[in-house]
Amino acid sequence: MSIIGTGNMGQAIAGIVSKSGNQLEVIGENDTEKSVTGDVVVLAVPYGAVTDIVATRGEQLAGKVVVDITNPLDFATFDSLVVPADGSAAAEIAGALPQSRVVKAFNTTFAATLASGSVGGQQPTTVLIAGDDADAKSLLAGIVTAGGLRAIDAGSLRRARELEALGFLQLTLAAGEKIAWTGGFAVIS
Repeated sequence: MSIIGTGNMGQAIAGIVSKSGNQLEVIGENDTEKSVTGDVVVLAVPYGAVTDIVATRGEQLAGKVVVDITNPLDFATFDSLVVPADGSAAAEIAGALPQSRVVKAFNTTFAATLASGSVGGQQPTTVLIAGDDADAKSLLAGIVTAGGLRAIDAGSLRRARELEALGFLQLTLAAGEKIAWTGGFAVIS
C-alpha cells in the first residue's frame, strides 16, 4: 500500500497498514520524485491538494485502487462542502482517474480514533467504505480488518456524498468543541 500524505491521517492509516502486515510506502504530498508502487494508494491529503496529485501522478495511479479520504469542506467558512450538491469529491476523483478504481473511506473517522482503535469506548473503530468496484472495496476492507478495525461496505460510490456530509458534520462538531477530536460517530450492530 502507498499513502500520499504524512499528516495525522496519513500516519494513523500507516499504523493500521503496519498492523495488518501489508507492505507500506509513505510519500510526502510534494515528493514528486518518488514513484507510487502500491496496488492500493491512499490520498491522505486535504481536498485542495488532490488536483495537483492527480495531475502529476495520474499515470502512476492507473490500474490502482485509489482511496479518497478527503472531506471537501470550505475551510474558510466551515459551513459548506465545496462540491456540487449531487456530487462528491470521490466522484470528481473517479472522473479524473478513469483507469483507477476509486473508493471513499476513512473520512468519517478522526486520526485519533483510527490510532486508538475505538470511538467512545466502542471497539473497534468502524471504517465505512463506498465504491463501485466490489473487489477494490474488499481489498481495502481486508487491510482495515487485518489492522484491527471494522470495515463496513457503505454501498456504491454515490454514497460518498453521504459519507462526506457525515464527515463534514463530525468536523464542524469537533471544531465547535461540541465533541472531542478523539470522539466521533460509532457504528454499533
